[in-house]
Amino acid sequence: MPLDPATRPASAAPSRARDLADRAAELDSRLRPDLRPDAHKVVVLALDGVYPFELGIPHRVLGSSDGRYEVLTASVDGQPVRTDSDLTVTPGHGPEALAGADTVVIPPYAISPASAAAPDPRALAALARVRPGTRLVSICTGAFLLAAAGLLNGRRATTHWALTDYFQELFPRVEVDASVLFVDHGDVLTSAGAASGVDVCLHLVRQDHGSALANHVARRCVVPPYRDGGQAQYIERPLPPATRTGTGPTRDWALQRLQLPLSLPELAAHAAMSPRTFARHFREETGLSPGRWLTQQRLRRARHLLESSDLPVERVAHEVGFATATSLRRHLAAEAGVAPSTYRRTFRASSPAAGNVREASGPEG
Repeated sequence: MPLDPATRPASAAPSRARDLADRAAELDSRLRPDLRPDAHKVVVLALDGVYPFELGIPHRVLGSSDGRYEVLTASVDGQPVRTDSDLTVTPGHGPEALAGADTVVIPPYAISPASAAAPDPRALAALARVRPGTRLVSICTGAFLLAAAGLLNGRRATTHWALTDYFQELFPRVEVDASVLFVDHGDVLTSAGAASGVDVCLHLVRQDHGSALANHVARRCVVPPYRDGGQAQYIERPLPPATRTGTGPTRDWALQRLQLPLSLPELAAHAAMSPRTFARHFREETGLSPGRWLTQQRLRRARHLLESSDLPVERVAHEVGFATATSLRRHLAAEAGVAPSTYRRTFRASSPAAGNVREASGPEG
């Protein structure tokens, strides 16, 4: 029987307060442990227009690794740095800190057409201070600085998926991969947008100290230790606007019948064209063959159902026109790099009720 508050010992409240304070102090010591004598020195170079979220990722992830990393922040001139938000940060160091770094991280910064192709000369001068053999890591648009410095020439690299075409146009000597969360060449690593900075920093811990510590750090930071798939699953693919002429009306008609087989002769008959003429006009208007376009629209509809419904994968496949769940899995894996069940876990805003329905629906994958 619980004690009545009036009869509870007077020491109970202070005792609980001390217990909570001890727990808070223990958590703080875990998140900010004493540095080890052989701590790996990481310098984060904050450029003008830096994104605050990504600026803090190396401190949070690497700084939670039991004192194995000393993480410092530097600017190109030792002065405060304007972020892309309504705040300014004051790094503790100037560019000279890069000369003593074991790893240099370039977090993303706001870029313009001019700064993307030709970054601040002070930023390039700061990079020139880095010792040979120092590991370089970029997050999102940080790859633009590395590419402008010629450090990615002849290498595969990535950046935010929305900027990969622009990046490739500016730096044709770099092999851009828009489908991955990060690319690791050992001495140079590039990662995609925003939270992929967490992925690449956990990867550094895993490479340097093993999976056990990386998993431990992930739990402390309340993030998955490893994310399935790449950034392909996050790329937006809006529908091209349908016109009232050409194949546009047939595309609208097909979108209302995605659950049906829809052969090329059927599509061509609806458009009152021969199959050959229809396929030629279709490709001219959409850049795709009718079959490829149908697959894209079916995958788009399938993604929506996986995000918004509890339908089993077999039912989702039927609703969008794939012959089998295996076919849906194969096409989604080819496009997004993940299985339907993984995609649903990533994007589904679940509730307890939804979770119960999902369990009752049987296994997915």
